[in-house]
Amino acid sequence: MKAKVGDWLVVKSPTIGQPDQRGLILEVHSPDGSPPYVVRWLATGRTVLAFPGSDAIVVSQEDQEAADERARARFASVQTAITRGKARV
Repeated sequence: MKAKVGDWLVVKSPTIGQPDQRGLILEVHSPDGSPPYVVRWLATGRTVLAFPGSDAIVVSQEDQEAADERARARFASVQTAITRGKARV
């Protein structure tokens, strides 16, 4: 696992229906980008020194922005479908 400042650490949820945990990597403590990382968790705002396990991945800022945009587009598509469905009632 290699990261740079500005990447995202994503820890996959072990429970179906629970969201993944996502944190912004603020500091990388090794020159080669390996852990540990200082991470600010998105859900709580807490800043921690993280030693990621096998359930974690590093996502670049660009890839995360693209994934967020895809999620927004899916949400908008569903909202449009719901609105059109109600108009037919």
